[in-house]
Amino acid sequence: MNRLVLLLMVLISSSVVFGQVSFPLWQKGSMPNSWGMNIRDSIANERVYRVGQPDIEVYTPSKEENRNFAILVIPGGGYAREANVVSGSQIAKYFNTLGATAFVLKYRLPQSPDVVHPELAPLQDGQRAIKLMRALAGKYHYDADKIGVFGTSAGGHLAASLGVYTEDFTEVKDSLSKYSIRPDYMILLSPVISLADPYAHKGSRENLLGKSASKEMIDKFSPNLHVTETTPPTLLMQANDDPAVPSFNSAMMYIALREKKVNASLHIFPHGKHSIALTHNPISTDLWMPIVEAWLKELGC
Repeated sequence: MNRLVLLLMVLISSSVVFGQVSFPLWQKGSMPNSWGMNIRDSIANERVYRVGQPDIEVYTPSKEENRNFAILVIPGGGYAREANVVSGSQIAKYFNTLGATAFVLKYRLPQSPDVVHPELAPLQDGQRAIKLMRALAGKYHYDADKIGVFGTSAGGHLAASLGVYTEDFTEVKDSLSKYSIRPDYMILLSPVISLADPYAHKGSRENLLGKSASKEMIDKFSPNLHVTETTPPTLLMQANDDPAVPSFNSAMMYIALREKKVNASLHIFPHGKHSIALTHNPISTDLWMPIVEAWLKELGC
């Protein structure tokens, strides 16, 4: 056999073996809040700009290091895009090192032409993802009652929303209907929380709710106003010098959680701005990763 052909066959085989597995959230024709348009994904420069088929992509730890818990990683991007690498796949790989099975959420953006009610689309996809992860627990060998969410920036807003809302917005009645929509814990990094002035990230608010959102809508989609005693344990981390999303967002969420006696931990770092990630963090901000690891162990993960 020609050596070049043989090499190509090996490369193709490797891409199948080592490529990431993804699971669509909705069966064809059953996606709620859709006009039924044929929308294709638009991905460029490590960012997702349009989502046609929402899904979750799975990243697994080694069998020897599996600690039997899972996490849904929700990339940020101001609800205008999704930073699916720096706050998606890279974060998922980090959680693999902690023994977690990680899923990266690719969710519909509010301004998609296929979306009927923009403000509901990300939440519907997130809730559906949690249900699907519970159904996949046996396949990937983690505890179905140890499924959390991790979100940064606007992804943190979606993650927090998944934790506080008890209403099921997924609409579809099928084999996943029996599973809970609520995560078992939340990790929020530089999160958008309040959509009200003066602490709102206006870009996220306008992309989700429009430029002339009413106070009623702003309050409805500000997670700190919907915390209850049943909200899951939450870890909040942010930089004091964040110029995009004021650290008051994390502080407001922490206060709301503590008022309801929810297990909550808050860490405000002196520096880090709105770019806390796996690398290039200033001095003490690098502590966010060991804090996550210790906090998860305290939860029993």
